[in-house]
Amino acid sequence: MDVIDMWNGHRACALQAALRMTNESFATHLGVAVRTVAGWHKDPEVVPRTEIQAALDTTHEKADPTVQLRFARMARPAAGPAEAQALRVAIAVVVRGEEVLLVCRRGDSTLRWQFPAGMVKPGATAEDVAAQETVGETGVHAAVRRHLGERLHPATGVLASYFLCEYLAGDAVNVDVVENSAVNWVPIKDLPKFIPADKIYPPITAALEDA
Repeated sequence: MDVIDMWNGHRACALQAALRMTNESFATHLGVAVRTVAGWHKDPEVVPRTEIQAALDTTHEKADPTVQLRFARMARPAAGPAEAQALRVAIAVVVRGEEVLLVCRRGDSTLRWQFPAGMVKPGATAEDVAAQETVGETGVHAAVRRHLGERLHPATGVLASYFLCEYLAGDAVNVDVVENSAVNWVPIKDLPKFIPADKIYPPITAALEDA
């Protein structure tokens, strides 16, 4: 396990991402205000107060080895502005006929359904990550059909890039049992039963209506 001599906004956000926590849940876990976590996303160089440094130390030390490894990769420094790329996520909306692929993610002491996704590391492209994470999580091979857009995710604060993908081959299975509890094809018309309609990025809804 790496020892962090000094936490800054970038490292704190990398730990948050490694834990798969939202701004709200990470703030609650550390005992800080949500605006404090949001501030780390805005200013990667900001240095938290001493008591928050200690809380981050404890959270890092108590994390399981998988989380620590993921953090080590995400926290790796990059040159100049490219550092922000460590907090970019590629999200794959994989369609097969009238169905869309979902994973049930473990985290925040709850289970929640979402589209396959993965962090975009320096040197990688979001398109490649969308396809690679899909097969890595679900066993499904898919090809990117088009870019649906990107936004700062309202829950996590990371830059999210969305891709509409076409199913190619493979059975949907839960390959990554550490992070996911289930993988399923669900009818597009039933998607709001798994993800609240107001939480779905609008271009996804529009694309699925035309799929």
